[in-house]
Amino acid sequence: MKEFKLFINNQWLDAADGKTFTSVNPANKQPVSKLASATRADVAKACQAARGAFYDWSFIDAAERADYMLKIAQIMRRRFREMAEYEAMETGKPVSETLTLDIPYSIEAFEYFSGICREIKGEVLPVNGERGNKTFDFVTYEPYGVAAVIAPYNFPLHLLTRSLAPALAAGNTCVCKASSITPSTAAILSEIAEEAKLPAGVINVLHGAGGLVGEALCTDENVDVIAFTGSQTVGRQILRYAADSKIIKKCVLELGGKGPNIVEPDCDMEEALSAQLDGFTFNQGEVCCAMTRLILHEDIYDEFLERLAEKASARVMGDTLDEKTNLGSLISEAHLEFVDKCVKDAIAQGAKLYCGGERYSEGVCAGGSYYKPTVLVDVTPDMQCFQEEIFGPVLVVTKYRDMDEAVKLANDSAFGLGANIFCNNHRKTYWAAKKINAGTIWVNMPNGSQMHTPFGGSKNSGMGREYGTYGLHEYLKIKNNVWNMEM
Repeated sequence: MKEFKLFINNQWLDAADGKTFTSVNPANKQPVSKLASATRADVAKACQAARGAFYDWSFIDAAERADYMLKIAQIMRRRFREMAEYEAMETGKPVSETLTLDIPYSIEAFEYFSGICREIKGEVLPVNGERGNKTFDFVTYEPYGVAAVIAPYNFPLHLLTRSLAPALAAGNTCVCKASSITPSTAAILSEIAEEAKLPAGVINVLHGAGGLVGEALCTDENVDVIAFTGSQTVGRQILRYAADSKIIKKCVLELGGKGPNIVEPDCDMEEALSAQLDGFTFNQGEVCCAMTRLILHEDIYDEFLERLAEKASARVMGDTLDEKTNLGSLISEAHLEFVDKCVKDAIAQGAKLYCGGERYSEGVCAGGSYYKPTVLVDVTPDMQCFQEEIFGPVLVVTKYRDMDEAVKLANDSAFGLGANIFCNNHRKTYWAAKKINAGTIWVNMPNGSQMHTPFGGSKNSGMGREYGTYGLHEYLKIKNNVWNMEM
C-alpha cells in the first residue's frame, strides 16, 4: 500500500495534527493508499504558498509555462498504466475505461492547454467621438491569482486536470483537492509535478475530508477562483462562501444533470440503442451528463425496450482490473444503498421495474458494491426518479406521442447539462434542439466531450464552461486599458 503526504510548496508534509486516512477499493473493500489528512492549518499553508508563487508564475513567458506543462504530460505518459490502475481500484470502474478515457483525457488537458496558453492575446478597440484619434483602448486578459480546484470521485484525475491545466496555462497558481474517496491519482500528480521541477507553490495538493478541507479552501482569503465539480447542494454552499468572502470569489461550477434522450421512430435504432446503453451504464452511471431519462416514442416503445434490456443483461461485471469487465462497482456500499432506495421509491410511486433493480454479487463481485443495470418504465414527470439525479446505472423511461411533448418532457427538470436526440428529420431535430435548455445537445450520437469544445450546464447544472478557449477564459479576467496618446 502506497503512502502519500501533503504536497505544499514542493515539500512533502505530514498533516499538522499527524492524522491519516486510507482509501478503499469499493469492488473488494481492500485498502489502496494511506494519505495525510489535511487540517485547516495545512490548507492555509498551501494557499499562502500558492499566493507567494503567483507573481513569478504569472509573469514568466507563456512558452516557459507551456514547457512545464508538456513535461508533466510526458511524465504522465510514462506512468500511464500505474495511474489507470489506481483510478480503477479507487473508483471501482473497469480499467478498460481508465485506460481509454480517464488518463488519456488527463494527459490531453496538459498538452492542449500548453498549446493555447501561447495564444492568449488581447485586442484593440476603436474609440468613438472627438477623442477617437487621440486615445488608444486595448483589452488584456490576465490571471486571477490563486485557483482552488475541487474534484469529484467519479473521474478523479480527468475532472481535476480539466480545471487545473487551463488555470495554470492562464498564469494562476493552484491548490487542488481530490475527493477523499479517490485521492491517489492526484497525489501521484504531485510526484509528477515535483519531477517536472515545477516552481514551488505553483501546484499544491491536499487530501482529506471535503467538509473540512473543501470549506477551508473556499473560505481562504488567498483564493480568488473556485472550480468545483459535484452536487448542486455543495455548489450552492460554495456560492455562499464565495459571496461571504472579503473579496467575492469567481466560481466555475459543474453540478450534475438528469440527461434526457429523445428517440424518434425514424432513428437508426441500433445506433440509438448502443448510445443509450452506454449512456446509463458507462462508469456505472456515475456520470453527470449520463443519459438517464429515456423519452421514447410510442411507436417503437416495446421493441426498443426489449432490445435494450437484452443488451444490458450482457454487461460483464467482474474484477475492475480485468479488461473484459465493462461494468464496475458503485463507489461505496452507502451509495449502492442510496441507488437501491431510489429504485424502490420509484416503484412505490408507480414506476414499473423492467429489468435489474438489485445488487450483483456473483463470483469476484460478492464483496463489492455492484448494481445491475436497471430500467424503470411508466415513469411520469411528477416522480422523484424523473427529477432527481440517482448517479447509478438506472434509466427511467417515459413514453411520448410527438416532438413537442418530448421537448416539454426534456425541459421538465431543474438540470440542464446535456441532452440527446435520435432523429433523422433534420428540420424537426434542429427546432427541438433549439428549444431544449441544456449546455450541450448531441444529435444521433452518444454523449461525450472533447478538449477543444465547451462543456457546462444551464439551470442547476452549474455556471461557466470547461475545455477549449472557453474553459481557458474562465481563469482569465478582462482588463480594459485606455490611454491618452497626447501625453
